[in-house]
Amino acid sequence: MTAGGTDARHLSRERALEILYEAELKEVAPREVLDSLSVAPDPFAVRLVEGAARARPRAESAIASAAPEWPLDRMAILDRLVMILAIGEVMSEEPPPDAVILDEAVELAKTYSTDASPRFVNGVLAAVLPLLHAGEPAPQVDGNPTGGS
Repeated sequence: MTAGGTDARHLSRERALEILYEAELKEVAPREVLDSLSVAPDPFAVRLVEGAARARPRAESAIASAAPEWPLDRMAILDRLVMILAIGEVMSEEPPPDAVILDEAVELAKTYSTDASPRFVNGVLAAVLPLLHAGEPAPQVDGNPTGGS
């Protein structure tokens, strides 16, 4: 990664993933987790969390279509959340290029999930992201899931 904004944005994505994960474990809306924090995350992390929450139904549908052999409840929680976070970002008003979103998602999967996660996340997102721009349904892709959470 380069110095400056990229590192800060990567840290914001990590923080957003942590918040989404906490919400998932507590079975509450991500907004509840944000509101309960004694120190608010940076504005970019908040935008990412809110975008992921808004995009979640569409993201889960796209992920399920792209990887039908792996029901959402059988995917590693972190893999699913990384993909929801990425899809939320691509659906934002001014998304970075898909290559940046894919790279960041793969890096998060490498850091926080299993050895198989980066390839799985990359395969699903590479199939889904271009179609989200076009408003089309996601295709099926081959991929190895990372199993349960």
